[in-house]
Amino acid sequence: MKNWLDFNAFLGIPATQWLYGAIAGVVSYVFLVTALRFVVARLDALAGRTATHFDDMAVQVLKRTHRFTMVMAALLVGAQFLDLPGKWESRISHLWFLVIGFQLALWINRGVTIWTTGRLESAAATSHNPVITTMMSWMLRALLWSVLLLAILANMGVNITAFVASLGVGGVAVALAVQSILSDLFASLAIGLDKPFEIGDFIVFGDVAGSIEHIGLKTTRIRSLSGEQIVCSNTELLKNTIHNYKRMSERRILFGFGVTYDASPEQLREIPQIVKQAVESAGNTRFDRAHFKQFGESSLDFEVVYYVTEPGYNVYMDIQQHINLDLMTALANNAVEFAFPTRTLHVVGDGVHEAESTQRPERPGSQNLTFGNRRIHS
Repeated sequence: MKNWLDFNAFLGIPATQWLYGAIAGVVSYVFLVTALRFVVARLDALAGRTATHFDDMAVQVLKRTHRFTMVMAALLVGAQFLDLPGKWESRISHLWFLVIGFQLALWINRGVTIWTTGRLESAAATSHNPVITTMMSWMLRALLWSVLLLAILANMGVNITAFVASLGVGGVAVALAVQSILSDLFASLAIGLDKPFEIGDFIVFGDVAGSIEHIGLKTTRIRSLSGEQIVCSNTELLKNTIHNYKRMSERRILFGFGVTYDASPEQLREIPQIVKQAVESAGNTRFDRAHFKQFGESSLDFEVVYYVTEPGYNVYMDIQQHINLDLMTALANNAVEFAFPTRTLHVVGDGVHEAESTQRPERPGSQNLTFGNRRIHS
């Protein structure tokens, strides 16, 4: 039987060697599959007892071992039992390098994918900027496959020095062609590194005001106060002065009000203390000052400054409403009236009309106009 197998040959190789090679290939494939399952099972059991994520990542990476690479490895093992011509020895070594390099690249690529997914999920949960993670993922993948390609070409005897130089010249031409895209890409990188804003922040720049919804590699999407989505290129966005209201630790509030000239000096001295009590009773505030500022055209003007210790706009509006209502109540209890714009014109006329003008009291906000012998009261 053996003599018959040795006599019958295919491609100049006896059938016995083909048989040994086939058996070696099958055994090698079964061994690789069994060893892979054993290692994955052991790492999976170990991952359940540790708090680190490295073993979990190793399990997921090994589970994605490509069947094609194991089949190719088994075939190459079987090829060792064949009496191949000399030119095939170098080719088989190149194939070994290709199979091992391809599988290593697949493992590393899978690891990068798992790391990127985890980082993006945590970024979505904490509203952090995902730009850096996405760009690092792209750069790692590009570097990985570029190194693999250059290593394969070098292993096959290609002069990669000239190849890399030609790629450099072509890269300059491509960079000039896509200059605007690269500008937005680097602006996105600057946003990710410097973090002037993050997802969920309320920003204002130019005539745009809204909350950040998405930070991409080329554009940033903002949900405006009126409801529409504003898409702005990252380069144009960074050219503006950005006001990030979400990062306020506290909000400084300046407001004023006026009372009528009927108020006495004693009543005016009490108003700053009334304002202070109203501000402090509102909660989440820090009173700064309240002063009788100036004599206005139709009012005695006060200026008030206080701080809201929480940055939320709704919190500020609730506090301001509370202060306004307390001021109205307290001033009314002290017989002090709020002023409103009033103008009184005194026109010189005859004595009768002047007497009438002095005898009739003027209503707040009224105007007394006298023209010759006619008097207009409004």
